[in-house]
Amino acid sequence: MTDQTAQTIVSLSISVVCYHNSLDELQQLIRSSLDAIAHAKALLPLAKIPFILIDNSDDSANPACIPSDVLAEFKAQADSLEVELRLIRGHGNVGYGRGHNLALKPLESRFHLLLNPDITLNEDCISEGLKYLLNEPSAVMASPHATNATGEKQHLCKRYPSVATLFVRGFLPNGWKTQFAARLGRYEMRELSETAPTAPIPIASGCFMLCTSEALLAVGGFDERYFLYFEDFDLSLRLGELGQIAYVPAMKICHGGGYAAKKGIRHIAMFARSGIRFFNTHGWRWFS
Repeated sequence: MTDQTAQTIVSLSISVVCYHNSLDELQQLIRSSLDAIAHAKALLPLAKIPFILIDNSDDSANPACIPSDVLAEFKAQADSLEVELRLIRGHGNVGYGRGHNLALKPLESRFHLLLNPDITLNEDCISEGLKYLLNEPSAVMASPHATNATGEKQHLCKRYPSVATLFVRGFLPNGWKTQFAARLGRYEMRELSETAPTAPIPIASGCFMLCTSEALLAVGGFDERYFLYFEDFDLSLRLGELGQIAYVPAMKICHGGGYAAKKGIRHIAMFARSGIRFFNTHGWRWFS
């Protein structure tokens, strides 16, 4: 850690968009986030942290997925860490990107962390990410090392996709994918170092994006025309025009997410619709 990093007052905000997530999942997310904040506060002078949960499942037709007593359960720990737990609800299912954007309008922090609810953070995850961004002024986002619940590596960093690669990755049976191992490995950037940061990265997963707030606000946050899927691809490319996206393997998370093809026909339709919008906006690539 440089002297500059140690002396800088660091302001951070966090937003999480939820939609019918399990109570256990949300509790684990909040618990691990607070533990990571406590670790970061021991190393960095952190200002008060707004931790904003956006409940997209709360409307007149659906019950809230975040009971008020969940926040009360963590209030004492949050207060001791100067973390302000906030809840935004009542707007209904407006989509992942638009949900996060609800937290950006009053944004005053230097750094902002965009999270999925199915994330568990390692204790030093936030501190490692903040230290990297503080010491790399050209960086606008840091993406973490991720594993799933069984410890298998998830490749969150991507090269620009082709239609063929997305089809192979999302829809072919696993036995057939072995014929396209080189294609998938290149797309998922499996060659990235696990001992040192790598930049620039073209595209990072939206499940965990630690961004500079200045860059995030400069591009207007997520494009709200994407209801679900590809909103993170689009945001990555627009942020990448302002600075570097980095893979920071010292930041470690567990991510429980899955592929759209495994979630039924409705998700496949949303994936296809968002994919068409993405390629229409940024350029079609059929094979690569």
